[in-house]
Amino acid sequence: MNRIVIAAAQYCSVPCDIEKNIALHREFVAIAAEEQVNMLIFPELSITGYELGQASDLALTLDDPRLMPLCQDAQRHAMTIVFGAPLLTDPQGTCCIGAIACETDGSLYAYTKQHLVEHELAYFSQGQGGPLVRVQEYNVGLAICADVTVPSHPEQAALAGANIYTAGVLFSEDNYERDSGRLQGYASRHQMAVLMANHGSQTGGLLGVGQSAIWAEDGRCITRAGRTGNALVLGERLNGQWQGRTISLDS
Repeated sequence: MNRIVIAAAQYCSVPCDIEKNIALHREFVAIAAEEQVNMLIFPELSITGYELGQASDLALTLDDPRLMPLCQDAQRHAMTIVFGAPLLTDPQGTCCIGAIACETDGSLYAYTKQHLVEHELAYFSQGQGGPLVRVQEYNVGLAICADVTVPSHPEQAALAGANIYTAGVLFSEDNYERDSGRLQGYASRHQMAVLMANHGSQTGGLLGVGQSAIWAEDGRCITRAGRTGNALVLGERLNGQWQGRTISLDS
């Protein structure tokens, strides 16, 4: 397969400020473009923060004009950009936790979270997931946080032909070791590279503990960010081998 560069944006969101978060997302995109990134993944609900009580007021639709700059960036840099947002999925106002993908042709695609944790059920409906995303010659499966706690989720992605499995998450101290260990196991079990993008600060009353990471198909961790702050976690696959490095964006 061709060379591919994937990246996790370890991100510190601004609570409830969509415009500011879009501007900050674009700063990550600009740096990723310098690194020739083909696919950039942000954490769960990155565009609003994990602000559940305000989710219905902050919810987006795919035709929201505020998303146009990110779509233009995706086209300009030939980069698939995936960020997290509360998403209205029908005219009746059904709100799901979404991963919105800006694709390289400027089109938008939404994956919706299938597996909610208990405290999310008061604010969101269960999503329907979505098909794989095509990046370069690779098939990429998307997941959002608690999706990764259900082993059938990555298994279905692998059966559908995924070469790479990505997750935008909010992992706290309580669940980081358990759930990152699951992701490492999925990599080796299903022979997929796995990327995880976590929050690098407090959001919605929960403390994201960073450590965004990428694992190769054998489960080897090729790079991992620190516990706090903004960072770009990069993985490059060339000639069948992965190399990784992390760039801190707080200096």
